Amino acid sequence: MFEFAWPWLFALLPLPWVMRFVLPAADSGEAALKISFLPELEGLAGRRARNRLPGWRRQLPFITVWLLLLVAAARPQWLGEPLPVAASGRDLLVAVDVSGSMDYPDMVWKNDEVSRLTLVKTLLGDFLEHRQGDRIGLILFGSQAYLQAPLTFDRKTVRVWLDEARIGIAGKNTAIGDAIGLALKRLRQRPAESRVLILVTDGANNAGQIDPRTAARLAASEGVKIYPIGIGADPDKGATSILGLNPSLDLDEPALREIAAVSGGQYFRARNGAELAGIGKALDRLEPVAQQPTQARPARALYHVPLTMALLLSLLLVVQERWPNNAVYRFFARRPTIVWRTQWRQHLKRLTRRP
Repeated sequence: MFEFAWPWLFALLPLPWVMRFVLPAADSGEAALKISFLPELEGLAGRRARNRLPGWRRQLPFITVWLLLLVAAARPQWLGEPLPVAASGRDLLVAVDVSGSMDYPDMVWKNDEVSRLTLVKTLLGDFLEHRQGDRIGLILFGSQAYLQAPLTFDRKTVRVWLDEARIGIAGKNTAIGDAIGLALKRLRQRPAESRVLILVTDGANNAGQIDPRTAARLAASEGVKIYPIGIGADPDKGATSILGLNPSLDLDEPALREIAAVSGGQYFRARNGAELAGIGKALDRLEPVAQQPTQARPARALYHVPLTMALLLSLLLVVQERWPNNAVYRFFARRPTIVWRTQWRQHLKRLTRRP
């Protein structure tokens, strides 16, 4: 279906004539000679004076150019058949703990022992890339919380930022409350109906300015669901540090469960790679990717057609004004007659030729 995107621009159609009668006449600054027999001189010269408005036939090319420009400015377009388009899904922020304890290699993935952060990068990165239609953002937190990637549909770039995260980049401690507060600040600016925060940590809140429970209540009031993921092996199976400490003992599961309950989310525990992979599938069920599809009609712009015609016609008018009697015009204007006469004379000669 053909239509104009901005049809109201056709209201500018009388603008050139309005400007001609409203604006004062231009003064060339040269002395003018007033004579009473100007029409006779115009007839001898074969053209009108420049200070007089030409007839409608001479105005027709300029009117055509103006009309073509208005048509191009009104954005003509051809609309195709309606096509289903999936509506955007969730506004999903992922807050990942990058404190020092995330470097402990007590996780198992494909029969190899890897650090907690390495496993999060591998499996959580795959989860984010499959969230087609969602706006994804990334927060890294340690002693402070930083927005590493704002909410965006570019899932691959978010994964690159996640893969480039390093231990201790935000400090050695764990500020869970500040991470929730920063996520709330970003999510409350979005008009989406479903706002989700996935919080990945292996410790307890021991830094920052905001209490995690207070931040969770504020998130609930703004409609933000929090899904905490406690990562780390069981205390009796976890690796010990050089000082003989077990980092799995630092995980504050009661606080994480309370955060999930207050905000309407759900708490998950990841003791190995298989459990973390299962958590990604569970989140896909709890927070589906696509909402009800909408319809969109593809539009093909056609403004270049009238714009090109206006440009070509303007060039022809310039050529006619600068070189009204050019040799090329005379050649093409006379050539059909010359060719026709030559061919007719040759034909007469063949008919009157004596045998």
